Amino acid sequence: MAEFPAKVSTRTSSPAQGAGASVSALRPDLGFVRSSLGALMLLQLVLGLLVWALIADTPYHLYPAYGWVMFVAVFLWLVTIVVFILYLFQLHMKLHMVPWPLVLMIFNVGATVLYITAFITCSAVVDLTSLKGTRPYNQRAAASTRPPAFAHQADCPQAWPAGASPVYRAARRESKAGRGGIVESGICVPLARKTTRWQRRK
Repeated sequence: MAEFPAKVSTRTSSPAQGAGASVSALRPDLGFVRSSLGALMLLQLVLGLLVWALIADTPYHLYPAYGWVMFVAVFLWLVTIVVFILYLFQLHMKLHMVPWPLVLMIFNVGATVLYITAFITCSAVVDLTSLKGTRPYNQRAAASTRPPAFAHQADCPQAWPAGASPVYRAARRESKAGRGGIVESGICVPLARKTTRWQRRK
């Protein structure tokens, strides 16, 4: 039989010490805010806020079409905030079982489609629901002139020529710098590995 050791040291920690350790682990990654993905997500947040604030300041509840525009603008704005916080505090790295590049791609494609439908809806009813020159007309017209897919096209690799997306290029820079592969960086993955004539020139 094995002998029992003469000295046994045990360490215990109080719940307060454990909570302090988890709070200190949630440090914001300021490098993410300076990256192209972070800057584009901030742009999404500002433009999304602008759209729903302009519509919300008018009597939109009288017209069902603006209910759809408000739903799209507020819903996508809130989802963008959640995704931004996940990336800012690097929480996406702790949820490694989720394919984040795929989730981002699906979110951006879906958001582009929803923003286009909201843009068409808002543009189609602005003349029917407001008098030209009035404050509600100007606000609704301003909300409908926002490029609906501007910020989301920047994140979505399908909207750019192969290899030209700023998100793709940022992921590639990270993989070349030795900070992990394109999939591990959690930003984006190329949809096709085949190089095009445009990529070979660079």
